[in-house]
Amino acid sequence: MGNTTRMLQEENILENRMPPRDDRVAIAMSGGVDSAASAVLMVEAGYACMGLTLRMLRTPGCDTKTAEDARRICDALNIPHKTVEVAEAFDYHIVNRFVREYAAGRTPNPCIRCNRMIKFGLLVKEARRLGHDYVATGHYARLAVRDGRLALHRAVHLPKDQSYVLAPLTQAQLRHACFPLGGLSKVEARNIAGKIDVSIGASKESQEICFVPGNDYAAMVESRGGAGAPGLIKDLQGKVLGTHAGIHHYTIGQRHGLGISAERPLYVVRLEPAENTVYVGFVETSLCDVFRTGPLFWGAILPQVAAFRAEVQIRYKHRAAPCLVTPLPDGAQVRLDTPQRSVTPGQWAAFYDAEGVVLAAAEIRNQ
Repeated sequence: MGNTTRMLQEENILENRMPPRDDRVAIAMSGGVDSAASAVLMVEAGYACMGLTLRMLRTPGCDTKTAEDARRICDALNIPHKTVEVAEAFDYHIVNRFVREYAAGRTPNPCIRCNRMIKFGLLVKEARRLGHDYVATGHYARLAVRDGRLALHRAVHLPKDQSYVLAPLTQAQLRHACFPLGGLSKVEARNIAGKIDVSIGASKESQEICFVPGNDYAAMVESRGGAGAPGLIKDLQGKVLGTHAGIHHYTIGQRHGLGISAERPLYVVRLEPAENTVYVGFVETSLCDVFRTGPLFWGAILPQVAAFRAEVQIRYKHRAAPCLVTPLPDGAQVRLDTPQRSVTPGQWAAFYDAEGVVLAAAEIRNQ
């Protein structure tokens, strides 16, 4: 208990806001390493905790092992556990939208939407109904207070940083959040989880979207009736280079699977659903220096009218690039100092300051 308390004290030194000691905390439990480590940290630090597991998938039995593993961890920690049924809402707001977006030639990030609407929406609501004002998750991110506003920071261990998928959370949502793993590495999290279950501490983590079997996006879209008709693949001058089996098979920046021979590698640079055409070009034509976003979700700073400098991350594993953000009535214009590849409608742009603090976030709409 002493070591755990010191870890969380160090978190606070690193500006990772934790709940007051007398508060009750619900742990979002997936049955995996990170949520198990979070549960151990919060319980051993003396918080009154319970575990909550989301049942998100409609397919019978899909979430059974997740719930069983989570309950087993909670039993080992001597805290109550509850499964929260959200399959209908998850299917409607997350899965169906994912299908619609792919069918329309965009590439959504369902994890960001799920965090906003399900984990920090429905799960927080259920936690508060049960008397727990905070929800702790296994995300690698930190939270601090800056000028009276909650500020989301990158994790200390940058290779595991997940602040990007949390960037659009509102101030109201962040008020009920805490991230015990913000100052830890994955190895440290595994060691902590291993205290209660060696097999969980040693388990592999999934890189797949939870509702996409085998990580086959196109097959998943087709299974929901979102498949498009075959069409043409053209270069940027309009020359037909080949055919495609439906634009839901493609995303901006894609290089492999085009089925086209060329003197140099070709990349998908534009998808036009109205004409059912995939446009490709060489790497230099795949670069983007300016793009537009949807409405901004403001983080550590108040809503701005004047343009401001930031570093923008345009996908989960992208290294943030310097830019100028000009707020607009319906979103923002983002001008990149150095053109970037794979600026993709449907993905999110997260804007950071030089210290790794989220200033704002918005969905990418067009190039």
